Amino acid sequence: MPGHDHIRPSDSFEDLVRLMRILRAECPWDRKQTHASLKDLMVEEVYEAIDAIDRNDMAELKKELGDMLLHVVFHAEMAGETDAFTIADVIRTLQEKLIRRHPHIFGEVRVDGVEQVLRNWETIKLAEGGRRSVLEGVPARLPGLIRAQRMQEKAGGVGFDWKRWEPAFEKLEEELREFREAASTGETSTMAAEFGDALFSMVNVGRLMGLDAEDSLRQTNAKFQRRFEFIEEKLALKGRTPGQSDLPEMDRLWDEAKGAGL
Repeated sequence: MPGHDHIRPSDSFEDLVRLMRILRAECPWDRKQTHASLKDLMVEEVYEAIDAIDRNDMAELKKELGDMLLHVVFHAEMAGETDAFTIADVIRTLQEKLIRRHPHIFGEVRVDGVEQVLRNWETIKLAEGGRRSVLEGVPARLPGLIRAQRMQEKAGGVGFDWKRWEPAFEKLEEELREFREAASTGETSTMAAEFGDALFSMVNVGRLMGLDAEDSLRQTNAKFQRRFEFIEEKLALKGRTPGQSDLPEMDRLWDEAKGAGL
């Protein structure tokens, strides 16, 4: 095979596609991959990009967006090898969809605001065929909190929604009471069902307040990690581990971490 030592990085999308084609043809690892083998790696790249956004790290976000783009080009190249579709088909299909779903920009439709844009979007998607429900577009493999919020947003986009968070909060209180009652029975399946209802209602309340459930929990997870690691560090200074401590002591250290702004 001819050498490729003349190839240098560029800002050309065509060069990226050409580079992927070379790797697919000549690199043992790239040649071995399939759509299925790459799917979990693709999800991982998305979460790494989200982490960069959460940290407001633009340099890292640039790299992670590149990794996400790599997966798009990689999957398109594999599809092209079986004549399923090409990267050009992907680009054209995307543009067709964006134009079709924005008739208020590329057509004669008038809108009054964001809510009407979202409602039109869902109506157009259903009219495109292939879906019986606006909820079919929410992937089943999404993490639970994200999927709950997206389904609520989809249903809200066609009018199935409260206008304010207060009635949703009343529903949450009702679900929490039912969860408490289920807990008193000790019946696991009933508790799990009511726990899920309470979580779903909590997501709904936050959504109507303009909050994102996944982001909020991610922030709390990070806070918990900081504070627990503080506890571990303080105990380590005494030559001990959490397993050699007790809850009252660790709770005091937790409060100390909290007071330190962690």
